[in-house]
Amino acid sequence: MTDTRILVVEDEQPIRDLIAFGLRRAGCDVALAEHSQAALASIGDRRPDLVLVDWMLPDMSGLDLVRALRRDANTRDVPIIMLTARAEEADKVAGLETGADDYLTKPFSARELVARIQAVLRRRAPTGEAERVAVEGLTLDQAGHRVAADGKTVSLGPTEYRLLAFLMTHPDRVYSRGQLLDRVWGGNVYVEERTVDVHIRRLRKSLEPSGYDRFVQTVRGAGYRFSAQQD
Repeated sequence: MTDTRILVVEDEQPIRDLIAFGLRRAGCDVALAEHSQAALASIGDRRPDLVLVDWMLPDMSGLDLVRALRRDANTRDVPIIMLTARAEEADKVAGLETGADDYLTKPFSARELVARIQAVLRRRAPTGEAERVAVEGLTLDQAGHRVAADGKTVSLGPTEYRLLAFLMTHPDRVYSRGQLLDRVWGGNVYVEERTVDVHIRRLRKSLEPSGYDRFVQTVRGAGYRFSAQQD
């Protein structure tokens, strides 16, 4: 992860400094912010490769910051990992539905944090599949990392993009949640299968205005598939 720029948004200085120490040992270029406004200012100066966001911040919640980053064209595709002491499933789902790509519960080790960051960044690596895939009016441009519906750009978060890219390049085949976790998230990522459902919902919501959400189909008791054919 040499020179990977990580923005750490954490209001508690001891935790912030500990995270920074572990990331710098891993070769990262670390920027620090103690609240949301400082984070937005830092991003304005230089766009990070990934953002770590604490749930509880003094000026706005971490969820609100994630929402703001996802609304901004400059940051909507920047990977985000939420850091929190809240371990309830409902909180994890809320973080993922808001736009976070992963969710790490405190306390955690520097080793686990670095592994999570590497896994999230690895998902953005080129897949080697065909660079351009089109199904009716839905177009996936893997070289340009863009999705368009009837010529209009569709804004997707990084995880939704990778999920759609995998499904579009493997059409008409049903994948279980576990298989999608392995193929899209990576086999070494420690996330629950329900995470897949959260990102499928977000993907469909992004495609819904164009009507192409119908291509992302649920196969009851089996999983999900991408298909232009309707049962």
